[in-house]
Amino acid sequence: MTLPATNSAPWTARPFHQQFLMRQANRLFDFFQRASINPAGGFYDLDDAGHPIETVNSIRQIHSTTRMVHCFAIGSLIGRPGSDEIVDHGMRYIWDKHRDTRHGGYIWSLDDHGPRDDTKQAYGHAFVLLAASSAKLAGHPLADAMLADITEVINKRFWDDKVGAVREEFANNWSSIGNYRGQNSNMHLTEALMAAYEATGDKAYLTKAERIAELIIGKHAASLDYRVAEHFDENWVLDKAYLGSEMFRPAGTTPGHWLEWSRLLVQLWVLGDKRLSWLTDSARQLFRQSIDLGWDKVHGGFFYTLDWDNKPVMREKLWWPVSEAIGAAAFLCAYDRDPYFQVWYRRLWDFAANHVIDYEQGGWRAELQEDLTPGSRLFTGKPDIYHALQASLIPLYPPIGSLTHAIIQTDHKKH
Repeated sequence: MTLPATNSAPWTARPFHQQFLMRQANRLFDFFQRASINPAGGFYDLDDAGHPIETVNSIRQIHSTTRMVHCFAIGSLIGRPGSDEIVDHGMRYIWDKHRDTRHGGYIWSLDDHGPRDDTKQAYGHAFVLLAASSAKLAGHPLADAMLADITEVINKRFWDDKVGAVREEFANNWSSIGNYRGQNSNMHLTEALMAAYEATGDKAYLTKAERIAELIIGKHAASLDYRVAEHFDENWVLDKAYLGSEMFRPAGTTPGHWLEWSRLLVQLWVLGDKRLSWLTDSARQLFRQSIDLGWDKVHGGFFYTLDWDNKPVMREKLWWPVSEAIGAAAFLCAYDRDPYFQVWYRRLWDFAANHVIDYEQGGWRAELQEDLTPGSRLFTGKPDIYHALQASLIPLYPPIGSLTHAIIQTDHKKH
């Protein structure tokens, strides 16, 4: 793939594109800031128009609360008014309600009367670590205590040092629930571990992130022609027959996760002083495979899942894979001169701009059908700000680590 000399300058260096990106970030903040706060604690889920879906006894899931904290900590760091209040609202709900003061750890979901699902999930705990790390950089007074607490819980309850990854889930009292092991929770923990390393300087976090990447990508994805396996048994043997749930553990493979890993691997390479060259090699392979196998060559967009013969199974096009693809392309463009990544960075934004961004109501459409008409089989309303906000802001900052870290380093250089 080539670009004409007249149009070859990277978009990320162009003032108009930079303005476009910041405008998208601001519109996302506008959409989620104005109606998300639940006065009873936590945050509302929002419908397509940005109104709370439930206003009486709403269920609050931990990944939603923690992602809001992370994103509005980013808002605080870039100077978005109103962000600190939202960070504080979310942090206090995590600490006072999601945290289990009897058994330790953080429960999955609550309503106004208490726990709805009191299990302890590795996926949720990864996002608590991310929220605490981001809140620390934003200066929240609870951040240090939460960071210490969640680190102890992950180390004591979830981390399996023999394999270099986390166990998946436990009952409220830490008794075992099944033998499932999953890559998704480990992928998000990799993101959170890098953020914790940047917030504290403690290399133990970075070492864990590198070990997870070695297991999930260096061992398993590499052996599967750079398709990321999702589901394993307790011995980390791939379970191709696993059916799971459509929302959190869909069967087969999920190209959006290949893209998410692509960015995380480049980020991990940078934070690790660029000593592990296999990380960037793998990032390129994952990105190319996601395009070759996951991109719909008729309508555009990434199929949600593929089977092990690389055929689409869940043919919906969700907002988050294209968001993750944009972030991955931005990182790869910064370190690889192959015009392939520049071309795809533009194509991905073309797709988002023409099909995913909701200019009338705000936010990004969560789900499109195969033909790109709006759908709602999997998602109701607009689930969260996390993926789209990072897609909008990552290209604006140097690819030197997590977005929060890059914002701080850029501001320090300016002042």
